[in-house]
Amino acid sequence: MILVMDVGNLEMLLGVVEEGKLIASWKMTTDSSKTSDEIGSAMVRFLQFDKILPAEIEDVVISSVVPPLMYALVRSVEKYFGLEPLVVDYHIKSNIIIDMKNPAELASDRLVKMVAAYETYGGPVMVVDYGTATTYDVVDGAGRFVTGITAPGVTVCAESLSSKTAQLPEIEIKRPQSIFCRDIVSCIQAGVYYGHVGEAKYLIERVKRELHLPDMKVVATGGLAHVINEGNDLFDVIDATLTIRGLAICYEQNKEEMHGRRGQHGSCH
Repeated sequence: MILVMDVGNLEMLLGVVEEGKLIASWKMTTDSSKTSDEIGSAMVRFLQFDKILPAEIEDVVISSVVPPLMYALVRSVEKYFGLEPLVVDYHIKSNIIIDMKNPAELASDRLVKMVAAYETYGGPVMVVDYGTATTYDVVDGAGRFVTGITAPGVTVCAESLSSKTAQLPEIEIKRPQSIFCRDIVSCIQAGVYYGHVGEAKYLIERVKRELHLPDMKVVATGGLAHVINEGNDLFDVIDATLTIRGLAICYEQNKEEMHGRRGQHGSCH
């Protein structure tokens, strides 16, 4: 069994993968002020809830976009599992060729999702991720990362409207019943929802045309992917497990090197 962890700006996704299958998963709030003991004890409780012993965890894989949390996170794995985790970044071996001026600028969570999408669906493929930001990452048929477009997230846009304007309320992100709006909530929902539908439609079509990738598959993930796709058929696939699977694939592609390094320096198990 391996423990995989994806640390986002707002929440951490944790999962246990055995023989390529997700057997348990949990979420916790991302909080950079937490100590290694707070994080480690929480992970142990999650495992115990699903009747998994910490000693059954053979390796740990981490993807994080929150650098201030990394020391406590790595220390928690070392202390509570006796393991040195694999931390995903552009240095690791993967099936993706990072064709960027500065590869270090590519966030690890985006790399992980591209790894899973290319491994699962082949290329060319676009990964559309609805998170704090909405990202559109493109991998060609040879596994080369071609471009990554970043736009403000759906929730960020909605929250910005309510926080920056005195008379506009907070709204639920959903498809309005009609574009013909007769109340302020529906009017905001229409603007946010159809604005992001239009964004996705335009960017997908533009990438296919400009990069000469007419057969590019479009794989969406993230909590709002289903909402944005409702009635619009923007995406070929909606894959909620892309991140977990990508972390597991990254582990498989790097475990021999990990274990060899441990053999040289000794494990903290």
